[in-house]
Amino acid sequence: MNYKAFKFRLTPNKEQQILISKTLGCTRFLYNQMLNERQTKYKNKEKYKNKTESLYKAEFPFLKEVDSVALQQSRVDLETSYKNFFRNLKKKQKTSLKFKSKRNPKNSYRTLNINNSIRIEENRVKLPKLGFVKFKKSRDIIGKIKSVTISKNILNKYYISVLCETEINKLSTLDKNIGIDLGIKDYLTTSDNTTEPNHKYLRKSELKLKKAQKTLSKRVKNSKNRFKQQKKVFRIHERIRNQRVDALHKLSTKLINENQVICLENLSVSNMVKNHKLAKSISDCGWSKFVDLLKYKSEWYGRELVQIDKFFPSSKLCNVCGYKNKNLQLKDREWTCLNCKILLDRDFNAALNILKEGLRIFSEELRTQKNRRDDEVSLLNIQTLVCNS
Repeated sequence: MNYKAFKFRLTPNKEQQILISKTLGCTRFLYNQMLNERQTKYKNKEKYKNKTESLYKAEFPFLKEVDSVALQQSRVDLETSYKNFFRNLKKKQKTSLKFKSKRNPKNSYRTLNINNSIRIEENRVKLPKLGFVKFKKSRDIIGKIKSVTISKNILNKYYISVLCETEINKLSTLDKNIGIDLGIKDYLTTSDNTTEPNHKYLRKSELKLKKAQKTLSKRVKNSKNRFKQQKKVFRIHERIRNQRVDALHKLSTKLINENQVICLENLSVSNMVKNHKLAKSISDCGWSKFVDLLKYKSEWYGRELVQIDKFFPSSKLCNVCGYKNKNLQLKDREWTCLNCKILLDRDFNAALNILKEGLRIFSEELRTQKNRRDDEVSLLNIQTLVCNS
């Protein structure tokens, strides 16, 4: 069984909108209140005792108006934040615990499906305290509903994400394997010598975004006109994000459907964007999002995703003889191998090298798994013989 989320646009009435806003405010208030108490106790070197949301309801009666499970999940989120905070401290990573802001452009709360409190009937969903809320049903919801997340953005658009436990059928096994070289000029080049264009959605909307942000910078802080202009800027960013995510979903699904083993580099995007000449172009590509999509889709549909080491010189190696061109620069899109005298396209050559290295790593993993299974079987046989004797 796998967990799969289905996201839809909610269309609540005025009363439901007010109650959703109250729930968002109460969950945010409870999170900040509990975080503030913890930090105060820590500064005063006092021991903190865990308090449940029922104790806060006695102190703040307005919390009783909203869904109690949503408040419970707010407390769970704080516990998770603390665990992540201390885990990052051990890894010596920069981290901090922040209060939730009312001016956050996107707010959300989560509630669980307890005793069938959440159910779907045609284009309506029944939610605790809210009752039946209409939504734009674009596809069927398959599986058992575990939880839902209701979110609201700065444009007063409401969304619902329904998390379901469902069984996903594996795709039939294929004999085709592919290597992928990600780039900026072309979004990717495959070992089949096919390319996918880089749509550059941010670059296409850059002039419109520039004008909107310039107007925003001239507005008085905390004024109504500034808030209106913030909505215009957010609307442009929302369109860019939707275009990019839609294209990445289509491309990742296509690769998953057509290939059994997919090999690509394990890029460190956070370090790559430190190059200020290429940072905007790299961010516009959305490589990290693309790899995340490939990861979970390959797990769902029975495909293999192999990531090679980021220091592997895929572009500098000749895929024919293995000669390494140490003088290759980023501007060199083609180069001639000094050993076998063959003219190589930089991206296509890199994709072929990634495929070879990925298949080598994959075969080693299969061999290791086979040896481990053989050892387990032999150990089980020995234990059986001992017991019989």
